[in-house]
Amino acid sequence: MTDARTAALTDDTAADAELGGGGPLAGTLVIDLSRALAGPHGAMMLGDLGARVIKLETPGAGDDTRGWGPPFVGPDDDRQATYFLSCNRNKESVALDLKSADGVALLTDLVTRADVLIENFRTGVMARLGFSNQRLTELNPRLVVLSITGFGHDGPEGGRAGYDQIVQGEAGLMSLTGSGPDDPQRVGVPIADLLSGIYGATGVLAALLERERTGRGQIVRTSLLASVVGVHAFQGTRATVAGQVPRAQGNHHPSIAPYGLFHCARGGAVQISLGSEGLWQKFCALFDLDPAAPGFATNGDRVANRAATIELVERAFAPFEADALLALLESAGVPAGTVRTLDEVYAWNQVRSQNLVVTVDHEVLGPIELPGAPLRFFDASGEAEVETTRRRHTAPPTLDQHGEAVREWLHRA
Repeated sequence: MTDARTAALTDDTAADAELGGGGPLAGTLVIDLSRALAGPHGAMMLGDLGARVIKLETPGAGDDTRGWGPPFVGPDDDRQATYFLSCNRNKESVALDLKSADGVALLTDLVTRADVLIENFRTGVMARLGFSNQRLTELNPRLVVLSITGFGHDGPEGGRAGYDQIVQGEAGLMSLTGSGPDDPQRVGVPIADLLSGIYGATGVLAALLERERTGRGQIVRTSLLASVVGVHAFQGTRATVAGQVPRAQGNHHPSIAPYGLFHCARGGAVQISLGSEGLWQKFCALFDLDPAAPGFATNGDRVANRAATIELVERAFAPFEADALLALLESAGVPAGTVRTLDEVYAWNQVRSQNLVVTVDHEVLGPIELPGAPLRFFDASGEAEVETTRRRHTAPPTLDQHGEAVREWLHRA
């Protein structure tokens, strides 16, 4: 990419802010000091919402995820990790050494202009670098700081390093996931990291809203541990209120039946979710079953007799192949679905209709498709809704791709 084009990308954000069409956070400046996944995912969410996100990376190596693979793609002399591509769209990259005078000066300059700073160092590292929370507040009283750790910033294990799979286990999620109690499994994506980024971005948005009232920023803290405990949902209250210890039980809901994955003809499988007695009655009418049969009349009965309920459903499904079964269930208004592979998901016209796949122009790879942002925004004040979601998306940056342009911008500002 030419220097002029790089500078143009930097100027695009300012143009979007002036036009008011770059998403609800257009005109907001975010400094992303985080690495790996939790912080970068949260920063990317803010970028998706229109913020200008400047990612600060270690010279030479950059974010750890630049080396996480395979898979790597691109030319042999400039391989790109798809892991990095997953969590760094809509960002600019600047390489700087935070232990050097130049790095300290550049970060100081950015902090004085920023609205948000995101970091996921271990507790105390920012202070040792000369940027304690007190110093950050002195430099910019309006700054919102998001700080993400593994197990929390304090407490008896506050300084403990946190990695996603370790936290999935320690926070109980793996005990709920798997084919049965003796088969604990991690979730297929780094869900503790991702949730930390999501919760963190939510906290940032709340702090920015409060700043409108008080004129001051504040520190927002979350952790991988907190993020997983925060989504225990009904499994958590089973433990805290009912005194039960929930355990993994495969692809069937612990409190609703039938609700899960059921096998059908030719090795196929279909998922159904019968969350009400009305749906159970519809389902029974479709397959000529007695909804009031002993042991099946209520959801409580069916949960208590889960094995028999699964057998009943799979016996009804046995004559049908998956596609025919799905059509039949849909015709009767019974919630059902299949299990898609990711290539099928990204080819699905419904996914594409929701802008959940975006095309960006990468410095090395050229045009590539990325998973898109999950939020859309609309102005409904006129006769027709007008979408106000961020209009342009930029590719995850190469290391220091925007270093010169950002330094020139700071010099001009």
